[in-house]
Amino acid sequence: MGDGDPPDERGFFLESAPRAQARPPGAQAPPPAHYHGHRDRLRTKFRDLGDGALADYEILELFLFRLIPRRDTKPIAKALIERFGTLSGVFGAPAHLLQEVKGVGEAVATDIKLVGAIAHRSLRSEIKGRAILGSWSSVIDYCSAAMAHETTEQFRILFLDKRNQLIADEVQQRGTVDHTPVYPREVVKRALELSATAIILVHNHPSGDPTPSRADIDMTQTIVQTAKPLGITVHDHIIIGKDGHASLKGLRLI
Repeated sequence: MGDGDPPDERGFFLESAPRAQARPPGAQAPPPAHYHGHRDRLRTKFRDLGDGALADYEILELFLFRLIPRRDTKPIAKALIERFGTLSGVFGAPAHLLQEVKGVGEAVATDIKLVGAIAHRSLRSEIKGRAILGSWSSVIDYCSAAMAHETTEQFRILFLDKRNQLIADEVQQRGTVDHTPVYPREVVKRALELSATAIILVHNHPSGDPTPSRADIDMTQTIVQTAKPLGITVHDHIIIGKDGHASLKGLRLI
């Protein structure tokens, strides 16, 4: 847990001021007098004007109110945004890195990851049971939420049926910060096991730059050549980075 955190930050849900009592040496001071008024103002702003009226750190601060109800969460929210760059970066960050931010303990990190998981599953529901090729922006959003902030490479495959609807979404391999071993025959074997007639390859670049490498291109072309005689189409290979995405099909590399 972070320095100065209570035993479990989620354990307090009443935001009344604590009773006056002597603090032991080194104990954290109570929040300033304007603390509760600020929270009320921020809630009212969100309720009356919507999320567009709030900065990213304010949205995060509003979320943290219930996780850390007896502490000023603005510095924590700002520190999280500064550390991970964006709101999506915060919710996509590994729990152990979240806990490196002062004020974020294990309980808060777990709840942040829970919200990230809910968002990810919500995005998956947008593409499940639909023709993938007709919901391409949803596919990109889903893959970005799942992979853009991973600290190591992972290789994911979306398996599709003859109507191009999603059968399964599986992470096939996990690698290092700049390499993931991929075995084309294993990719095709798994597609046959699932009776998939098409696949979309996806992997991430933890560096943030989604530009395909020569190895990415060669590997993709090998999978295309291995799959084609067996009636399996490779629709695309998408590379996800924090700075955007790249489509090998869009770049005419397959």
